[in-house]
Amino acid sequence: MQQALEEPETTVAPPPRRVRRRSAGHLLRTNATLVAFVALFVALSFASDAFLTSTNLLNLLDQNAAIGIIACAATLVIIAGGFDLSVGAIFAIAGVCAAKAANGSSPLLAVLAAIAVGAALGLGNGLLVTVGRINSFIGTLASMYMIRGLALLVSGGFLITVTDPGFATLGTGKLGSVTYGTLVFVAVAILTGVLLHRSVFGRYVYASGDNPDAARLSGVPVTRTRALTFVLSGACAGLAGAIVASRVSTGQADSGAGLELAAIAAVVIGGTSIAGGEGAVWRSVMGVFLLALISNGFNLLNIDPVYQQIVQGAIIAIAVGADAWSRRGR
Repeated sequence: MQQALEEPETTVAPPPRRVRRRSAGHLLRTNATLVAFVALFVALSFASDAFLTSTNLLNLLDQNAAIGIIACAATLVIIAGGFDLSVGAIFAIAGVCAAKAANGSSPLLAVLAAIAVGAALGLGNGLLVTVGRINSFIGTLASMYMIRGLALLVSGGFLITVTDPGFATLGTGKLGSVTYGTLVFVAVAILTGVLLHRSVFGRYVYASGDNPDAARLSGVPVTRTRALTFVLSGACAGLAGAIVASRVSTGQADSGAGLELAAIAAVVIGGTSIAGGEGAVWRSVMGVFLLALISNGFNLLNIDPVYQQIVQGAIIAIAVGADAWSRRGR
């Protein structure tokens, strides 16, 4: 009898070695981009006299503001378990719509129109993926082609030149030495970061990507949450399109080609899991900066840009591989 009573007390401890391995994998994915960024920043500071100058660094921020804005919103989409391949096309049509609106109204209304167009197209993507139950990769790939065609129809295949000089303020204006585009990028990064980490919606985003079935049983509105991430993605792509169109005072239907892949690459390199349920906006920002440093470094050091593509591809492969290995055994 005494033995029978004592048997339930026997427990099997989890293998400590596996726990340590998972923790190390998590730390690797969380901090690897930051470590690589710091190391590359220091290396370029010694390798090129032109790198560590305010002009170069501020230009670096301004040139990557558009992709940074898109990557911040793409982080939410991927964490929620989706992909948005249409952001490059939304970027283009938003720029075209902003240019046409600027010629017929005020620059402010033109920017708001670009954001509204992006949000509306993002809502269409969200409904296509959630209500239509179409895989987000395929669904947004299809919408990308449709939106590109729509951009050509709206523009008539021509460049839309803006004659109002006030429209160029958003893209070329500065507060001190910092461009408005850079400031908007910083604002979007902060707002999306707070939304993801300090709000109920952010918790819903993580739950929807980590385990959607369990999230539904817990009362999480998975369908609505995922749809809203696409709306945010479209709105940010529209804002980025307006900034770039303002910078050159021109809207063109073929702009933003490949922008969606660059944004996803930055998010993945930043350590956000492509399987969903894990990631952070600040990591995606570091991913944007890391890719920007690689490009800037190759230009300053006069290295063949072909090698730049090889290096970027290798980094993406390593990031995805690290994500897959860290999730083994979960």
